Amino acid sequence: MPKGYMISAHRSPADPDKSAAYRELAKPALEAEGGRFLAAGGRVVAKENGVNERTILIEFDSFEAAVAAFESAAYQEALRALDGGADRDIRLFEGLE
Repeated sequence: MPKGYMISAHRSPADPDKSAAYRELAKPALEAEGGRFLAAGGRVVAKENGVNERTILIEFDSFEAAVAAFESAAYQEALRALDGGADRDIRLFEGLE
């Protein structure tokens, strides 16, 4: 079965206070759903329509697990803490077999 992934690509710097509150809740919420953080921050080289901002990649055991993690009550609480404090492109996608 192919793995599932969540990628979060920021379009601009996030509000530091809201982002800190979000991260405090989001990381444990996603890890509790089986998420494994493969990349978070670090250097970025943006190409084509990309934006040179923070990018996070999380792996899950399946696409369904990635969707369930995003929709979980604990992660939704993290999103409420973020409260519009970040302009991000979030994608849930299926990997290759």
